[in-house]
Amino acid sequence: MAFDGITVAALVQELNNTLKDGRINKIAQPETDELLLAIKTPNGMKRLCISASASLPLIYLTDENKPSPMTAPNFCMLLRKHINNGRIVGISQPKLERIIHIDIEHLDEMGDLCRKRLIVEIMGKHSNIIFCNDKGMIIDSIKHVPAQMSSVREVLPGRDYFIPDTMNKHDPLSVTREEFIHTLQEKPAPLGKAIYTSFTGISPVAAEEICYLSGLESGVTAKDLSEDMLLHLYNQFTIYLEPIKQGHFLPVIYYDKAAPKEFSCLPLSHFNQYTPKEMDSVSALLSAYYAQKNLVTRIHQKSSDLRRIVQTALERNRKKYDLQTRQLKDTLDREKYKIYGELINVYGYSLEEGAKVLEAQNYYDDNKIIRIPMDPTMTPQENAQRYFAKYNKQKRTFEALSELIEETKEEIQYLESVSNALDIALSEDDLTQIKEELTQSGYIRRKFTKKKTKFKSQPLHYISSDGYHMYVGKNNLQNEEVTFHLADGGDWWFHAKGAPGSHVIVKTRGDELPDATFEEAGRLAAYYSKNRGNDKVEIDYIERKHVKKTNGGKPGFVIYHTNYSLVIDSDISGITQVLE
Repeated sequence: MAFDGITVAALVQELNNTLKDGRINKIAQPETDELLLAIKTPNGMKRLCISASASLPLIYLTDENKPSPMTAPNFCMLLRKHINNGRIVGISQPKLERIIHIDIEHLDEMGDLCRKRLIVEIMGKHSNIIFCNDKGMIIDSIKHVPAQMSSVREVLPGRDYFIPDTMNKHDPLSVTREEFIHTLQEKPAPLGKAIYTSFTGISPVAAEEICYLSGLESGVTAKDLSEDMLLHLYNQFTIYLEPIKQGHFLPVIYYDKAAPKEFSCLPLSHFNQYTPKEMDSVSALLSAYYAQKNLVTRIHQKSSDLRRIVQTALERNRKKYDLQTRQLKDTLDREKYKIYGELINVYGYSLEEGAKVLEAQNYYDDNKIIRIPMDPTMTPQENAQRYFAKYNKQKRTFEALSELIEETKEEIQYLESVSNALDIALSEDDLTQIKEELTQSGYIRRKFTKKKTKFKSQPLHYISSDGYHMYVGKNNLQNEEVTFHLADGGDWWFHAKGAPGSHVIVKTRGDELPDATFEEAGRLAAYYSKNRGNDKVEIDYIERKHVKKTNGGKPGFVIYHTNYSLVIDSDISGITQVLE
């Protein structure tokens, strides 16, 4: 994730605009590695969450309060003693480091004005919150780092604070052209890696963007580039970072289908295959991104058992389909055995005893001469019967396999539709409904219980720009519901052509639908299908009264004829969703 120096710079600007001159009203430590500061500002009370978690270090403004332990930890008590009711006089970032300095003025025990500094280091597993006096001496930290844990720097009370420079990185905002080119030429690494390992605060994603803007491959080395190319790279480097100096940031989350892929506070042109969503603030970006990321991760983890069942069944059925297809191919030349038998009956009387081949005119193929292998131990009549028996066996095999292949194909399509439902599941209720569907289909053994399962999961509800209600089934049981219970005969039905996906229904209220509503419903059908993310997705649409359920078919499987089609993208960012 791109929680780099650029994001920290945007966050520092936001915190300065919001919290500067505010007074710290309350200090809490809800987790062992997390602080929650309530700060009274001219614009009301603000909460600042600071986490030094090794797995997810964060600092952002939030509206949420968190329960605190009954007994405050020592670090929290120390902060309350020193800076409770202190005034925030400035928030800064050294160079482009992933470090934030919060300078606080307060009165000491003697009533004298003094300063303290709260230092937040956002550095993955090395993240920390360090409290220093005005001379840079560490008073305490939320994590103690003795010499046994780190040979680079001790973080203990009484030690002087300093930023460890383990990689000798340059400040990207002040580096000269000569330093930039010389630094990259000294690195044998690929160009993208050379950039993010040479300059403070530049993430791999930002380095990739700089290479992309320069029209250079990130995999080549600087030594492979001419002086002019390196000069062009330096110019793009400075142009890309110029908004940081100007304080012009654009917080954006990039989505891969429904899942957040990446975030950035500067545009990422090389992410053009993902859907961008601009956010109002960096805090809103971080809060939304990690909340959604955690939700997607949690749902994916909880669905792992269901995914394994579906994937195992899919692999088994695909292998079965391949085997059946190969066996069917072996029966495609069955007609020749019937012809052999008929020609032997016609010309076999002239065959010499013990002959291994019968040459005869094939009256099915312009009387061309055909050579028919014979078993010399059999009579012509027995050879003919042998070929007829082989023909009949392969004919029966062909008929049986054709039916089995169709069943296997339908089973694969069904399992792919369940896999798609798991991809778009948004809650545990969605997973419960999918589990019930797999139970009904025989993939999961039902546990007998007196309690009847109640489903809270409902189809998605949208409203078109023209005010028409649109409903989207998130799984096959919901597809059945929206198509055959929620929809009337005159409503319109949409589905991605030839791909697993959701049924989309538009309630017409007896009106003729505007073109914009047709397009928006088509986008929903494209988005909630396996073709999500494609620029062009073909959508079938038809009046609901022409959609029929297949006899004995799987849930959500329908047939229809004489449908209309449209080709559209899968961008639903402008469609209003109704939250039930």
